[in-house]
Order: sequence, then C-alpha cells, then structure tokens
Amino acid sequence: MFTYRTVFVSDVHLGFRGARAEEFAAFLKRIQCERIYLVGDIVDMWALRQRWTWPATHNQVVRRLLKLAKRGTKVIYVPGNHDDSLRPYAGLDLAGIRVAKQAVHRLADGRQLLVCHGDEYDLVVQHSRLLSLLGTWAYDHLVELNRLVNGARALVGLGRWSFSQAVKKKVKGACTFISKFEEVLVEEAKRRSLDGVVCGHIHEPRVELRADGLIYANCGDWIERASALVEHTDGRLEIVDVERMLRDLGWKPEATEDPEHLEHLDHPVHLITEELVHAK
Repeated sequence: MFTYRTVFVSDVHLGFRGARAEEFAAFLKRIQCERIYLVGDIVDMWALRQRWTWPATHNQVVRRLLKLAKRGTKVIYVPGNHDDSLRPYAGLDLAGIRVAKQAVHRLADGRQLLVCHGDEYDLVVQHSRLLSLLGTWAYDHLVELNRLVNGARALVGLGRWSFSQAVKKKVKGACTFISKFEEVLVEEAKRRSLDGVVCGHIHEPRVELRADGLIYANCGDWIERASALVEHTDGRLEIVDVERMLRDLGWKPEATEDPEHLEHLDHPVHLITEELVHAK
C-alpha cells in the first residue's frame, strides 16, 4: 500500500483506446491518501464523441474513484479541454466527487498551489479549435502506432518506447512551447500571490523549484507513461513512476477482454458518461 497526503493525476483519457486504465485502477487500489486531485482530461470526451470505446477496465477506474470517495478520501475533479463538458458542473458534488474549474491546494508546510489543467493558458486551444483538434487527431494516431510498436518490442523482451517523447526532445518548437506554457502558468500563480502551480495538459511530468522560489509541477499522463504527482506528509512533492512501482510489486496486467469489447450501455457509468459527452 502506498501512503501519501495528496495524489494529483491528470490526462488519463478514459474512453481513448490508448489509455492505461488497468494500471491506473491498480494504482488507485493500492493508495491511501487524504485527497486526490483529478487534474483534467480524465475522461476523453473528444474521443468518445468520435467513437464510443469504453472497456470494463475504464469502468473499474470510475468504481475505484467512487469507492475512495465513499471511504473518506476527498476527490476533486478539475476538468480539462477533453472533459470540458464537466465545467458547467463546477461547484457540484457528483457521487462524492467535487467538480471545480480550478482549485488552490495548501501543502503540509503551508505553501499554496494553483491547481488547473492548463489548457486555459494554451493559446492554441483557446484561439484555434480546428488546429487543436488536428493536433489531437495526429497525436492519437501516433499513439495507436506506438501501441503496435510496443507490442512488438514486448514480444522480444524490450521495454516501452515513445514516439512523441522522442519528437518533443528533437523538435525545438516543441521545447519552446513547453517552456512558454510553464512560464505563463507560473506567472498566473505569482499574480494570485500563490507559491506555484500544479497542472497537466502537455503530458510532461516534472517538479521544479524555480530560482524565483515558485513551484512548477506537472502530473504527466497515463498514455505514454503512468505517472502521478504525490505530496508526502511533510509537504514534499515528487513525481512517481507508477509503472515501475507496480512492476516492483509483481503486478501484471490481466488477460482481460478485447479493448474493443464494450459492456452493455445500460450500465449506470455508461449512462452518466454518455450524458456528459453529449452535454454540448
């Protein structure tokens, strides 16, 4: 069992074929914490609108989140651009999960952090919906290709490899975008007299205490990797590699249903998700 004060996760993308939902469900089963922040793009409503894909493992994630909330863990859902249909529900409690457009989290040592997905400060998302959708389409297909490559690598005993991570490291424009994204978010935290920011959106896990004393923390994602940001009891922040943690415990994915197999659509989780997907 992994014990933390707070857990932050983002970009799980339930409803997308490339989501590592089984690992996320296994992680949720093995954690104890006071709070969980779901920092956007937990459900990929863009993907669901195009093609309904909801394996049993995705339901398992929802059930485990609801079970944690029922047992006393405070679960705060801060929607992102892929689950923006939830933003109108800000301020409401959905089966024990509180929805908020943004949040301010106080660390154990008293520092306060802005918690937001980050798309609000991404100029491409805000000002060019078509370009954003095109980028998402290209990324999704790259992930699909990556799945095939990693399947072949696994057969010969090789570990996972990510096309998009390799591209980000090679392309100067991608590095510049990430740098500007961080600067804008940190400036927003500074403007609000906060001590830093926790975000997601760009699928790049990192914790940095900057020279100006402000904190930049990104949760990462559950597509290219399986990462989470955690707060320890003393207020220390750390990015954890959940894939490695589960591997060290001897956990292995089960041989479950074909990812294209869908449960009956009259299941309550499906009804709720479908309603949110078509809310706009």
